[in-house]
Amino acid sequence: MGLDNSEIEHLASLVRITLSEGDIEMLKEQLPRILEQFELLNEVETSDVLPTGHAVNVESVMRQDELRTPLSTAEVLSNAPNVLGEHIRVKTVLEE
Repeated sequence: MGLDNSEIEHLASLVRITLSEGDIEMLKEQLPRILEQFELLNEVETSDVLPTGHAVNVESVMRQDELRTPLSTAEVLSNAPNVLGEHIRVKTVLEE
């Protein structure tokens, strides 16, 4: 299966890369061999293999949500470094 320059240039545009003439000539030789290797995968019997999303089991490392009593305003403000009334004071981000 040979590829011509226009096909290689089209593939390069799809992946948004620029190829020199030397790159195109090199890929004309290499891409058919690469594609042949992928064709070998069609010969593998996979009818009894279940599709997977991951190669290994993925489990969440997050804890379960638990309903708890929220902290009071005083408890929250006691942890803040700078308080103004009943609010946490922060440095000015935007000036007028």
